[in-house]
Amino acid sequence: MKKRNWMAMAVAAIMMTGCAGLGTGNGTNGGILDGIDAGSALGNILGSVLGINKVSETSIIGTWKYAGPGCAFTSDNLLAKAGGEVAAQKVKTQLQSYYSSVGISSSNTYITFKEDKTFSGKVDGKSLSGTYTLDVNSGQITLKTLLLSMNGFVNLNTTGMSLLFESQKLLTVLQTLGAVSGNSSIAAIGELSKNYSGVRIGFDMAR
Repeated sequence: MKKRNWMAMAVAAIMMTGCAGLGTGNGTNGGILDGIDAGSALGNILGSVLGINKVSETSIIGTWKYAGPGCAFTSDNLLAKAGGEVAAQKVKTQLQSYYSSVGISSSNTYITFKEDKTFSGKVDGKSLSGTYTLDVNSGQITLKTLLLSMNGFVNLNTTGMSLLFESQKLLTVLQTLGAVSGNSSIAAIGELSKNYSGVRIGFDMAR
């Protein structure tokens, strides 16, 4: 009974955010929902609301390949979070064009987490390796390399795992790797989050 109440609240949240000017999906009013697959958005919302996104030390072990742009909003308020999940679909669409212009793909972007707390991988074909620590309560992960230390967040979902960063942090990572030096599309990532409150962006990963 409790689970049904949560689901009902999530559906209600979609309706409320739509009425608040997020759009209708028909492409006529310029709302944030325009062009979004409603079924996909609902699935993401229920995934978060029902609490299936918990991360553990063992759940991230293995190799994860880039599957698409990742995005999540940080609000703990249920209605705001549901609205954020819907809006995240729009952000992902924008990120896709940026990532594609750089050439990021599943063949050149991946990460492997090992049980000994080391990781290795590539971003746009540029190698990255070091150590990591994971806070299972918050989902925060700290990746340390010879060049930099960066805080991100991991979130398990119905299709795999999201590896997300504050937008400026992701931009710093990409620039440090030299993957996108001077690229205007990736520079736009730093501006993207200014249009949204409490957004984290990065990569959706799959095994």
